[in-house]
Amino acid sequence: MAEIGLTELGTMLIVASLVAMVSRRIGLPYTAGLVLAGIGLAYVPVGADLPLSRELIFNVFLPPLIFEAAMQLRWSRFRTEMPLTVVLAVLGVAISAAIVTGGMHLLLGWSVLGAAFFGVLIAATDPVSVIAAFKEMRAEPRLSMVVESESLLNDGVAAVGFAILIGIANGEALTASGAALALLWTVAGGLAIGAVIGFVVLTVAGRTEDHLVEVTLTTVVAWGSFLLAEHIHASSVFAALAAGLIVGNLGPRGSISVAGRQHVQDFWAYAAFLANSCLFLLIGSHEAHQPIALVSLPLGIAIVLTLIGRAAAVYPLALPFARSGLRLPATYQHVLVWGGLRGAVGLALALAVPATVAERGQIVVVTFGVVAFSIFAQGLTMPWLLRRWRLTGSADADH
Repeated sequence: MAEIGLTELGTMLIVASLVAMVSRRIGLPYTAGLVLAGIGLAYVPVGADLPLSRELIFNVFLPPLIFEAAMQLRWSRFRTEMPLTVVLAVLGVAISAAIVTGGMHLLLGWSVLGAAFFGVLIAATDPVSVIAAFKEMRAEPRLSMVVESESLLNDGVAAVGFAILIGIANGEALTASGAALALLWTVAGGLAIGAVIGFVVLTVAGRTEDHLVEVTLTTVVAWGSFLLAEHIHASSVFAALAAGLIVGNLGPRGSISVAGRQHVQDFWAYAAFLANSCLFLLIGSHEAHQPIALVSLPLGIAIVLTLIGRAAAVYPLALPFARSGLRLPATYQHVLVWGGLRGAVGLALALAVPATVAERGQIVVVTFGVVAFSIFAQGLTMPWLLRRWRLTGSADADH
């Protein structure tokens, strides 16, 4: 993995700061502003010329972003919404992936394996994009909780499907029992690793009141849980999610000192801002070099199928909860469909598609195109839709 030079890092930090100030002043979603700035950087002599690889996204950018987001989730509310979000995540990803896979195979003639890789990686909404957008738009608390937690969970499900497809591409036989065991190991293994590391490090943190040590220990939790889960082929996102929930909910109850709590919060807010900024600048920089026209037939078909798949994964699955306390108002369902942004996770998985898959090059290019559509067409219109449906601030959830 290439290293970021001091000039490149300095350029990205300056640009990120300027984009943050300008975006807030003109009401532009921050992630969209970063991608636009990244596209601009691609055409100037001093830019962010760094290979955007799966390893860079997963090992550097995702741990702080997932961990910081999980730290902000309140366990009581997360647990309350869990039956709904689990159904949306597990069945929703399966439905969406099946629709996209079938469409890409039938309409574009892609091989079943190539179409399946694309269907799985594009089915999961990207937690990085979703959380960044909804924090910035100050959406209603319950809406934010449902959208953010579902995006965190469905990424793990997509990772399981992707791992199964990797095995098929490598010549391994697929059985129902094997798929079930892979799902169990990925989910349970990731959650167990995050929980164990979180509890152990919090126990150590409880023996000090030095806020610098406490910040350092939470850093160990974030990257340690994520990278260990990656190493043993469990869900790194579930590991960071579990660790973040534990640190965010149990840490303030005594393991992290009163004086250290604000330092920990401030550090992770900055770490998330830094990772988010660099990641979307790099995405923009690499979007500028993708050899695909925005009106190309494969991209148009992929965008339509992705939206149809997302709609099929939300509207029918919300019906069983219509008469319960977990009922999703119609506007919430619309937000889940149109606000299901794609971004870093989809790109990371696309870049990890084996070279033996015939459509690998097309998969990477089309994924970049879908991500661009998601960030600009969907991301830029979400603030307007939330205001139109009165879903910002403390508006009534049933509107």
